[in-house]
Amino acid sequence: MTDARTSTPAGAAAEPDPNRWKALSVCLTAGFMTLLDVSIVNVALPSIAEELDASASALQWVVSGYALTFGLVLVGAGRLGDARGRRTLFVAGVVVFTLASLAAGLAPSAAWLVVARLVQGIGGGIINPQVSGLIQQLFRGAERGRAFGRLGTTIGVSTAIGPVLGGVILAVAGADHGWRWVFLVNLPVGVLAILLSLRYIAPRHDKEPARDLDPVGAVLLGAGVVGVLWPLVSERRDPVHAVLGLAGLLLLAVFVLWERRLDARGGTPMVPLSLFRVPGYATAVLLGLAYFCGFTGIFFVLTLYLQDGVGYSPLQAGLALTPFALGSTVTATIGGRAVSTRGRAVVVLGLVLVIAGMLLAQLLLGAAGARSTTGWWIAAPLLLAGLGSGLVISPNQTLALEHVPVHQAGAAGGVLQTGQRLGSAVGIAVVGALYFAGSGRGAGTVGVTHGLLATVALLAVALAIGVADLVRGRRPAPAG
Repeated sequence: MTDARTSTPAGAAAEPDPNRWKALSVCLTAGFMTLLDVSIVNVALPSIAEELDASASALQWVVSGYALTFGLVLVGAGRLGDARGRRTLFVAGVVVFTLASLAAGLAPSAAWLVVARLVQGIGGGIINPQVSGLIQQLFRGAERGRAFGRLGTTIGVSTAIGPVLGGVILAVAGADHGWRWVFLVNLPVGVLAILLSLRYIAPRHDKEPARDLDPVGAVLLGAGVVGVLWPLVSERRDPVHAVLGLAGLLLLAVFVLWERRLDARGGTPMVPLSLFRVPGYATAVLLGLAYFCGFTGIFFVLTLYLQDGVGYSPLQAGLALTPFALGSTVTATIGGRAVSTRGRAVVVLGLVLVIAGMLLAQLLLGAAGARSTTGWWIAAPLLLAGLGSGLVISPNQTLALEHVPVHQAGAAGGVLQTGQRLGSAVGIAVVGALYFAGSGRGAGTVGVTHGLLATVALLAVALAIGVADLVRGRRPAPAG
């Protein structure tokens, strides 16, 4: 590594890093691994329940505990990466995630597995804001759009393909112990990511003083995120959870006041509120939150219906959802490039396609009912929705971070992804409640059609945000 890359402040190098595309590949591989673990474990839950004698509550925490700790550390890890070096945090996150995967794969009890998943989520939350921060640091101009296009592909495909890979692993390794390999498969990927990141990602030497890391803001934000997320990921709905959610919102409000006060006193806040005045950032965060409400709900409700309502195996259910993954793979890179010239219009077009695809899927599921050919009935609508999704995620990431200063990229990416995690939790809670209400009356098709209508409504909120931003951006500037 040359002095220009290691001694120059992050993002200020005159020449582009010659290893930037290799570094991106390493980052995206680790990011894919962590996002895949959001959904891949779902198909293994029956096997886990049988071998570990896990209760319904334990299974819920195997899934939701990961999401909870993932969202908890995103912003703090992003800010720490900005201050102390993104490679350092990236490697630390991969080490934590890989060791936790080993612990999960060897778990002798349900309690052990739940704890391992909580630690896995911490590792994933440390890794992901470093990825978007490194893209900001390493790429400029049109190349940045291409890099975010690859990131968007990674996010979309990892979410959609999780059930497929989980089904394949269970089919190859066997139903009894196959669930362990859902976690153990991360080990070689994690070790390789650590070795390659040390080779291709330059370290940072001009680290900020530890006193600038805002520990009070970190505690307030972490407690607020947990307070909001916990009721959403919990299987129970009672007054205690309502109080906890309100307390979380109150803590987030206190966090904003603290950050404003710290900034006014000349301190270094964890999340500079000036970020939300950066062109395109606030809108992109809000749109991302709304989109992930509907986006994640699609896979949740369809995976459940295809297995419980139609009788598909985990592998068959996963394969039925692959058209979405294929569609988003095709258009994500295209969207990352097109957004540099077309702007928010790319996102709006993508949202229209996703909504059209899900409406068509809902209509066809209602007409087809539960039959062995259901997967073929929804293949074309899912492909259409996937093509649209590729035009939403990566272009929205690009628009969010396009004008963000490089030294704030980690924190900005952490806030963006925290919104996505909150959206995912809200979407699963809302869509899942409607699905179970319908299927609980013995009408699985009613449940899935109601669930998909809910995803359409949530996606429509994202579309309204995008259209409003597009119209606002096209208004002529005031005279004088």
